[in-house]
Amino acid sequence: MLEALLGSEGAERTLLFIEARESGYAREISETYGISLNVVQKHLYRMEAGGLLVSHQVGRTRVFRFNPRFPFLNETRALLRAALMRLPGPVKEQLLMNRRRPRRTGKVL
Repeated sequence: MLEALLGSEGAERTLLFIEARESGYAREISETYGISLNVVQKHLYRMEAGGLLVSHQVGRTRVFRFNPRFPFLNETRALLRAALMRLPGPVKEQLLMNRRRPRRTGKVL
């Protein structure tokens, strides 16, 4: 959908993932889409160098999120939100509905 604008499908998927979940790390993104970890890392580092993303360490994992100081952040995120709404149902659910940690044992639903 946005690959012509962003340069590649991997870049599009990386940004859509971060828009949907607010943050993400390379292995999580690559496993979600079934693409190479190396490809995702290159996109993340390129976007960080360009100022679109920022990262921080959580243990040994580098977590990326949007840079709040990026000049066109609102416009970029609006475009990504519009693209997210046009994704097929199962793909959108996979991005939006994923538990990051296990449910507590015995928790009432």
